[in-house]
Order: sequence, then C-alpha cells, then structure tokens
Amino acid sequence: MRLVIVGAGFAGMYAALSAARLRDIEGVSPEELEIALVSPEPTLVIRPRLYEPKPESLTAPLQDVFDAVDVAYVQGSVEAVDTKAGTVDVINAKGERKPLQYHRLVLATGSRLFRPNIPGLADYAFSVDNIDDAIALDRHLHELAKMPASAARDTIVVAGAGFTGIEAATEMPSRLRTLFDETANPRVIIVDRSSAVAPDMGEGPRPIIEEALHKLGVETRLNACVSSLDKSGVTLSTGEHIETMTVIWAGGIRANPLTTKIPGERDKFDRLLVDGCLRVPSVPGVFATGDAARAACDDCGNYALMSCQHATRMGAFAGNNAAAELLGVPARQYHQEAYVTCLDLGDAGALFTRGWDRKVEMVGEKAKATKQEINTVWIYPPKPERAAALASADPEHVTKL
Repeated sequence: MRLVIVGAGFAGMYAALSAARLRDIEGVSPEELEIALVSPEPTLVIRPRLYEPKPESLTAPLQDVFDAVDVAYVQGSVEAVDTKAGTVDVINAKGERKPLQYHRLVLATGSRLFRPNIPGLADYAFSVDNIDDAIALDRHLHELAKMPASAARDTIVVAGAGFTGIEAATEMPSRLRTLFDETANPRVIIVDRSSAVAPDMGEGPRPIIEEALHKLGVETRLNACVSSLDKSGVTLSTGEHIETMTVIWAGGIRANPLTTKIPGERDKFDRLLVDGCLRVPSVPGVFATGDAARAACDDCGNYALMSCQHATRMGAFAGNNAAAELLGVPARQYHQEAYVTCLDLGDAGALFTRGWDRKVEMVGEKAKATKQEINTVWIYPPKPERAAALASADPEHVTKL
C-alpha cells in the first residue's frame, strides 16, 4: 500500500508525520505501508509571509526528519492527477515525467499569489509570496541602495492592506533605513480597494494597526486600487500616479492550481470542499488539506483560513485519516476551535488577538516577543529524532492554542 502526499509545506509535513505516527502505533512496517511525499525540495519555508530581510535563510531542512520516521521523499513536481487510475504524474528536475501510483492521496499543495490581469503587473511588481520572489525583492532593495536618492527610488508602494500587505509595509521603513544612507527619506504607501486597512481584522484591532502605520509614517490610499504599472511607477484607479521603482503586490491568494485537476467542488479561492475527515467527497481515496481545502473548524460556522496555523493541524488530521483508511482503523473528525492572530507591525511592535472575534490580547513589544517566538520556535519542524518527531504529530495536540 502507498500513501502519497503532495507538498512539503506545513500541511504536507504534518500529514507525513501524522501518517507515520499512526503506522507506528498500529505496528505496521514501512514496507507494508509506504508513505511518500513529493515536492521540489525537501525543505520547509518557515514563514507564511516572507516580508523580512535575508529571505534565503528562512527555510528548514526536512530530509533528516523524513528519514527518521521512514517517510520516502520523492523529488519533483506534480502537475496532473488521474483519480481513476490512482496515479500522479511526477516531473523531476530534468523535466522527465513518471507516474506514481497511490492508494490514498493527500493534496497539501498550498497556495499561490493571485495576480489579476493588470497592465504591467507581471513585469514590474514584486511580491513576498514565495522564497524566490522574496529573494528577488531583497536583491532589488540592495540595488536601490546603490542608486542616488530620488522620489522613485525612495518610494515603496504596497498593493493590499491585508495581513501580508501590512506586514510588508510596516517592515519596509527599517529595511530601507538599514540599506539607504542617512540622508534618505523613504516613503511607504499602502493601496487598498477597501475603506479601511486590515478589512478582515474588524473594529477592535484596527485602531492599533492604524496607530502603528501613523507611527511608522506609512501612508494609505484607501477606496483605490492599482490600475496599471510601468517603468515610471503605478497609476491608481483614482487617477493618481505614484512615482516608484518598487511595487509589492499583496492582493490575495488562491489554492494551487492542482486542485482544479480534481473532479470536486471548489470555493472562490479554488479550495476543494472536504468533509469532516478532510476527504474530497466526490473522489474516493483523495484528501485535501491546508490551503488546498475548505474545511469546517467547528459547528459554529467557522472555516479554516489559508494560514500556517490551520495548515499544521489540518495536515495532521489529513495524514492520520488517509493512513487510517488504509489500515482499517477509525478516522478522526478535524476540529480547531481555538484561533489566534499575531500581526507583525515592524518597529511598532505587533498585535496579538484571540478568537474569531479577534479580541486584542497583547500589543507592542509583548506581542512582538510572541511573534518572534512563533517565527523562530513554534513553527519549526521537530528534531530529526524518531520518537520526538512522531509525538509532535498527534492531531489532537498540533497547534492546540
């Protein structure tokens, strides 16, 4: 029997560890139940949003962890799924295509930045969505530092006032001060079509975010969106043209396109609709998890968000349940009643809220310390020691806040 997991992000890693944990509990050997994880590299990008400097350092190796728990790593990308034949097509670094058979499949393929068809967006915008994009932005900022000061050089426009846009914008002043000379006067502007920043955060946290933006000198252009980009800068729907050499696109995300290869219902973000055990109901043997799945967290109408916090726990349940079906043991109903947010606000600290109503619990330096602990401890992979790695993937205890 073979369980195939596609993706080595937070959901994929925990799916593999959790499946291996159940296999170990049931006393089944790796030869009887092979657990194979497919991804381009055996590494975990340890930030859901790559807004910090030196993004190339924000990864953690997974090969030793997989070896410790007898998970087979398959290097490559999956671009096609044949749910009738029970195979995925794996394309290796040489472009060679090879089918890999599965008896159960877990899609943990994550998400991608949504890039609408805006003139100039593909040619002139940067992002912090993935490691390659974040490295390109970091190099660009270093190149700017070699240029003479000008309005275009010293202006950063961030398109999107959600979590990603706010964290990118509030980090920029300190990044630019580090790179530019003392005479520079960097300017950061957030653009969003909403009438308020952080539209999803609600009324409670918003004044804290607005105060942080004011403290850092970050400007806003609300009720506006990006109409076009060119070498000279960005033009907004209001007609305003902002001279800039740096536009960071943070306009939302969509599930990886592989979800569209599965014959099942999807939501507006292309996430597959799943049942309580994270199965795709229309396709026997296929599970979806993390950013690839729209799953109910509780009985109160709350659904998992496209976030690291939900991906880790969803991954653990999906991996456990896929293995459970193969081993003939009961599956576990996914649930995640606790929900917190921790929003980085650059030199203005951070904001920590608890609950779906986002009650403010910590602000400033105290919240910043929690954010740093999350980023440097909580979301890192377990040590490559068999007992510890397996114990870390108990679905009931992963991301139990």
